[in-house]
Amino acid sequence: MSSRDHGDASGVRAADGAPSRPAPDGSAAGPSGASPGPTPPALEVVLPVFDEERRLESGVRGLRSYLDGAFGRRALVTIVDNGSTDATPVIGRRLVDEIDGVDMVRIEEKGRGRALRTAWSASRSPVVAYMDIDLSTGLDAFGPLVTPLLDGSRDLMVGTRLARGSTVVRSLRREALSRGYNRLVHLTLGLTVSDAQCGFKAARREAVEHLLPLVADDGWFFDTELLVAARRRGFRIGEVPVTWVENTDSRVHLWRTTVRDLEGIARLARHPVPRWDVAATPTAPEPAPTPGAPVPGRDPSGSAPPPTAVGVPE
Repeated sequence: MSSRDHGDASGVRAADGAPSRPAPDGSAAGPSGASPGPTPPALEVVLPVFDEERRLESGVRGLRSYLDGAFGRRALVTIVDNGSTDATPVIGRRLVDEIDGVDMVRIEEKGRGRALRTAWSASRSPVVAYMDIDLSTGLDAFGPLVTPLLDGSRDLMVGTRLARGSTVVRSLRREALSRGYNRLVHLTLGLTVSDAQCGFKAARREAVEHLLPLVADDGWFFDTELLVAARRRGFRIGEVPVTWVENTDSRVHLWRTTVRDLEGIARLARHPVPRWDVAATPTAPEPAPTPGAPVPGRDPSGSAPPPTAVGVPE
C-alpha cells in the first residue's frame, strides 16, 4: 500500500485531490486493499494517532485482523499521524509495507478533527469511520455500526457508552465528566444522541461531504459539532451500544479538553448551524425514520441489537 504525507507534491495525491493507493505491484489492490479504479473498498476506517509508538502496531494489526476475518467486505485502514515526535511515523510506514489494506497519511498539526477531515475528505469509500488506536471499543460493535450505513437506512452512526446495552469500565471522574458533558449539549444544543464524544463513529460519504464545510473545530469538539450540524440538517443518525474499557494511558488531557469543549458549545449556541430549508433545497436528505422502526437489511434475530434512531428534527 502507499504512505502519504498530506500536501506533499511528489505525486502521492492526484490533481483533483483524490488519493492514489495502488497495490505494491502497481495493479488494482487485492481483496483487503484499496484500488484506484472504480470500485473502492466499502469502508475506510481512520485511526488518528499522536505519539503512539507503543500501541500503533497492536492496534492496526488487531483491527486489520478483525476486518479480514469478520467484516466480510473490502475495507481500508488509514493511519493519520498528527505530527508525532516519537517513532510512530516509522512504525506506520513499516506497517503499510507489511500489511495489505493499510495506508498512512502524515499531517504536521495536532487535532483529531483535523485528522478526520483530512482522511475523510480524500476517501473514495461509500462509508467512512474512525476509532481510537487503543481499541478501547469492542470490535464486535463494528457490524452494527456500519451495516445501517451500507444498506442506506442511516446517514451517521454513533457508538454510545451511555445507553442501555453498553458495558463500560472507567473511572468515576471520567464517568461524571462524560455524563455531565452530554447533559449539557442536550440542554444547550438540542443534541439527542446519548454519547457525543465516544471515539467510535461512522458515516456515509455523501453526508460527510455535505457536513464537513459546516464544522469549524479541528480538535476534540469536532465530533459534537458534526453531530449538531447533522441533526439540524436533517440527516438520519443512529447509535449502537458498545463495550468500552478505559485506557489509563490515554493522551487526552481531560480538563484542557473540557474547557475547549465548553468554548465550542458557547460558539454553537451563539451561531447555530441553520436548519435545512427543504423548500429551497430539493436535494435535502430524507427525514429520519421513526425511532424504534426496524432497520432494513438487518436480521432482527441477530445477536446485535438494531441501532436506535436519534436526532430526528422537530
